[in-house]
Parts: sequence; structure tokens; C-alpha cells
Amino acid sequence: MYKTIDPSKTAHSELHKLMLGAIAPRPIAFASTIDAEGRPNLSPFSFFNAFGVNPSTIIFSPSRRGRDNTTKDTFDNIKQVPEVVINAVTYDMVEQVSLASTEFPKGVNEFEKSGFTALASEKVRPFRVSESPVQWECMVRQVIETGNGGGAANLVICEVLLVHINEEILNSEGLIDTSRIDLVGRMGGDYYVRAHGSSLFTVEKPLMKPAIGIDALPVHLRNSPVLTGNELGRLGSSLRSPSDDEIKTASLIPEIKEITENKVLTTEAKLERLHSVIRDLLHQDRKEEALAIGFLL
Repeated sequence: MYKTIDPSKTAHSELHKLMLGAIAPRPIAFASTIDAEGRPNLSPFSFFNAFGVNPSTIIFSPSRRGRDNTTKDTFDNIKQVPEVVINAVTYDMVEQVSLASTEFPKGVNEFEKSGFTALASEKVRPFRVSESPVQWECMVRQVIETGNGGGAANLVICEVLLVHINEEILNSEGLIDTSRIDLVGRMGGDYYVRAHGSSLFTVEKPLMKPAIGIDALPVHLRNSPVLTGNELGRLGSSLRSPSDDEIKTASLIPEIKEITENKVLTTEAKLERLHSVIRDLLHQDRKEEALAIGFLL
């Protein structure tokens, strides 16, 4: 059963909470700007992502405040000086980043308030955050104001001019090592998520590979009460169905033979046990063997 909500009949504050709770985790743009008088500003925004590489495009939104329909210093600064540095946010700096989100009076230096070290940029006027392992110097190409009411988005479309990367987070190939950068993302309310340790997992991208798809799996697999959608997706990502020889080899595995030749078990019970074996094999990254067993019955 679903709860259905009509945005046109729902308070903006409630919609905002729903978006933050459901569209997550969101990366954080720790945006450094400067006003016409040269005063720096530093503030985090989680309505943010990357959208292309030719030209390299980053978009974030310092939305209008819902409570009083005022604009934020970041947005005002960009109108005066269309430049910004987007700094990546890691676990080691997240409390300071949160502190920088405090709505200090205009002109207050959030670098000083939150204890961050300002580094001079090379191609733009706003400062970089020394503690951030990746800093994107950007020019603002365009600002799209989606509305003039409280909560309306202001899409700041940025082109990357220069990127600074702390070499400590790079792997042997010169690429960013996900396990070293230790990024955090925003959830709803006061919650964050840390992309680190056991929270990290891999899913092979099929891209142009000729995956067979879930619809090519035997019906008993597709209707399995044991296998999850994720596990079926892993089987469906196989490049081809198993050959007769592979299926025969799977049938001779002692554990499998014991199940299939059991004269006491019903067909339903046999399938449930086979599906449990398939699940265990998938968790051991033995997908081909698991798939062959799935085609036995």
C-alpha cells in the first residue's frame, strides 16, 4: 500500500522533508564564494551533482529559504562574482562543515568560524578549503531561478576550470581510491552516510555486454521466495545461459546431487534448497556455477 501525495496540496516544508528523506544519499558541495568587497563565504549544499565532462559541468542549488523567501549569501555572492570553488566533504571534516552551515550574519567569515584553512585559488577569486582532498575551481556559466517563492531552487551551473587533488587519496593508477577519500553524503534530518569500510560494495556495470536478463532465467528462479531482486539481477547480468556441459557438471556436485535425487522431498522443497545453494554461491562470487544450478530443473 502506498501513501500518495499531491505536491500542489502539500506544504512546502513537508515536501522538502520528503525529498531529503527519499532522494539520498546526496553528495555535498562545500561551496566557497566571495562578494564584490572581497569577503569570503563558505557553505554546504546537498542539492548537488556532476552532469557532464565536455565541458566539465557541476550544478548545485542554494535554494531560497522556505521560511521567509530570502536568498542565501552564496547565491548573492555568485550574482556579484560568478565564481565558486566546490570542495569535497570527508568524514574527518563533516562536523566543521555542519558548523559552517550556521546562518551567521552577512560578511562573517565561515573559514574562521568553522576552523578551516583558506588556500588561494589559481584561476578564480574564491578560496579553496585546504582540508578538503578535492577542490574544483569553477566559473559560473548560468544561474537558473526556478521560481521566486520560498523553497524555489536556484540552479548554479558551473564549469570546472581547475581541479586540485590530494595525492594521498590516489591509487597506483593515479585515480581516486574510493576507500581512501572517505566521503560523506546527506540523508534526511540530521543523518549522514559514510562511504567507507563495509558500507562500500561493488556492482559490475554491464554497459555494452550482452546480458541475458532476468526474463531469460527459468520461471522457478524468477518466482523464487528465496532469491532477492538483487540476486536475480546478478544472475541476469550473465553474458550467456549455461551450456549443457556446465549444467551436467553442476548436477554432479555432491550437495546438488543429494538434493535432486532425494525421493522424499517434494519438487517445491528441492527448489527451495537449490535456491539457497544458489544464493550462497552468489555471495561467494561464484555466479557461473550458481547459474548452472538454476537451469537444472
